[in-house]
Amino acid sequence: MDEILSVKDLKKYFKTPKGLLHAVDNVSFSIKRGETLGVVGESGCGKSTLGRTIIGLLESSGGQIFFDEKDITRPSGKDVMVLRKQMQMIFQDPFSSLNPRMSVHDAIAEGMLIHKICSSKEELEKKVEELMDTVGLARRLANSYPHELDGGRRQRIGIARALSLNPSFIVCDEPVSALDVSIQAQILNLMQDLQEERKLTYLFITHNLSVVKHISNEIMVMYLGQVVEKCGSKELFAHTLHPYTKALLSAIPTVDLDDRREQILLKGEISSPINPKPGCRFASRCPYAKETCTKENPKLKEIWPGHFVACHYVEEINNGQEGEK
Repeated sequence: MDEILSVKDLKKYFKTPKGLLHAVDNVSFSIKRGETLGVVGESGCGKSTLGRTIIGLLESSGGQIFFDEKDITRPSGKDVMVLRKQMQMIFQDPFSSLNPRMSVHDAIAEGMLIHKICSSKEELEKKVEELMDTVGLARRLANSYPHELDGGRRQRIGIARALSLNPSFIVCDEPVSALDVSIQAQILNLMQDLQEERKLTYLFITHNLSVVKHISNEIMVMYLGQVVEKCGSKELFAHTLHPYTKALLSAIPTVDLDDRREQILLKGEISSPINPKPGCRFASRCPYAKETCTKENPKLKEIWPGHFVACHYVEEINNGQEGEK
């Protein structure tokens, strides 16, 4: 299976009065066509900035982005229009991402009008109706406005808009976090069905580890702009290696008494992402941190086949069991 997206040493810095904020710092990964890469971490770790930089909503500060083996790091005007058809985004807040002055019909049709997808008004009407059927929106809602609908229906509009240009890659920026739990499952199931039907590739950004386990093939854990652990979804939950990932997983609520983890409470100050000092950014909160951790930035290394971790003492922390898997 070939790679549809490859990111190498991607950086995104923001200028602040106190210096450069390293929102995304030397992030590298790839996604295979038709699969889902889940990106998790605390708020402020750079997940959304990563997604927006990849699809060109933000200009990168360094590194390279390859889509279908083509360098799209800084695309030209014509290339941007082509990429907009191939790469789309579903936003976190379905209300603020929609124009309140546009009806459901107009919101879905907007992208197709801009890119001149349809040759006639009749064809446009047909495609809008087909998209509404695809995402589970009743056709009677075509002339409704976002404020008249609930969160689930608004997000279905967002999904229909993303699908309207028939993309192959979609960045899903916490698409269910603003929805009720009962609606979350419906939207997730819809997205998985669409992925299977249309051979879509997802970059799925979330802070909900239960959700990311359900939908992802691989999971990438970020902390203050950097990747600290990356591996297959089942592998991450079966063999968690990084101290930060262990703490994240321990916070997942469960009703299964046999599957309960001892909760790990992180202490210490969070390092500043503005002009970060050398060393591991998790060191100030890590119970295993040593002097080396405050001086040298750990590199992401392959501990097991396909399992990457950025930690100086990963072998020691996990009792030297890495080679016994």
